[in-house]
Parts: sequence; C-alpha cells; structure tokens
Amino acid sequence: MQVNATVPDNDSATAWMAEGNCRNYPPAVFFPSDGVGVDRARKICNQDCPVAETCLEYALEHRIEHGVWGGCSERERRRILKRRKIDVSVG
Repeated sequence: MQVNATVPDNDSATAWMAEGNCRNYPPAVFFPSDGVGVDRARKICNQDCPVAETCLEYALEHRIEHGVWGGCSERERRRILKRRKIDVSVG
C-alpha cells in the first residue's frame, strides 16, 4: 500500500475504479503503443474483472479515445459506438 495513497470517495462517479483488476498494475499497461500491449491489457481486464462492463460503458459514455477500457481497445470502442448509432437510427 502506498503511504500517500488517497482513499477513494465511494460516492464519486469513478469509485468503481478501485475494484478493477487494473488497480494492481501500472497505468501505462493500459495505454500500450502496440498490439502486444493491447492483448496484455485485454487479458487483465477479461480475467473476471468485477467492473469490466462499467469500465467499458464509462469509456464509451465519455468518448475516451486512448487506452484499453473494459477489455476493449480504441478501435473496438469506435466500432461499438458506430454500431450503437446505427441501431438507434434503425430502431
């Protein structure tokens, strides 16, 4: 545990982040520069992360363009958003 670690505010919109598998890794792991790094981050997210779905929805809602969130890369999130836009316009 870090000596100067801040206790997360359980009422904040991002309190869920304290429960993610990513909390045990440096942030740089989730902002890779190559496909191998994306695969590594995706595996961490997909190992029964209790907040993966919330994480992905957060990234989609806030249009976060960089990094792996909820097990999805930037490209995958763009596809999801495009698909949702098409579904809304069709439905």
